[in-house]
Amino acid sequence: MVKIDALPDVPRWAVLAAHTVPLVTLPSGLWRIAQVAGLPVADQLGRNGREAVVAILLTLITEGLALLTLGLVRPWGEVAPRWLPLIGGRRVHTLAVVVPAILGAAALCAIVGWFACTQAVGLIDRVAQTPAQQVLLVVCYSPLLAWAPLLAATTLAYYRRRTSVL
Repeated sequence: MVKIDALPDVPRWAVLAAHTVPLVTLPSGLWRIAQVAGLPVADQLGRNGREAVVAILLTLITEGLALLTLGLVRPWGEVAPRWLPLIGGRRVHTLAVVVPAILGAAALCAIVGWFACTQAVGLIDRVAQTPAQQVLLVVCYSPLLAWAPLLAATTLAYYRRRTSVL
């Protein structure tokens, strides 16, 4: 069994959930990078430099936000690393972590709901030309559905642990 660095009082399920979040965001990022690189994962019409920059930035931001979930189970989620200006070495306030995390999970739920109701079918038809491209697009983006519940559950475990409430 692989040893995963986490605080000793964190439930194992929360550690696994936190480490799963960056993995569920990875396939969509790899798909975007493959598209920017010109691989035949989607229709390349209209691809320009600005769209490539946006796709790469979206991938980096998404993965960066997903990696922040690890702070809910690691020491740097409770005490800010010393190298951070102004707050380095200080205890992190519980609500300073919980509020943005819950708002993020709620925003992810809203985005998924809006996308599923209004955009999914049309986007798949516009972006992917072949059935294989459509399947690849769905396979790469479907794991994102787990991001919000994993984040919410891990945040709840963090809150319980830090406040001894609930």
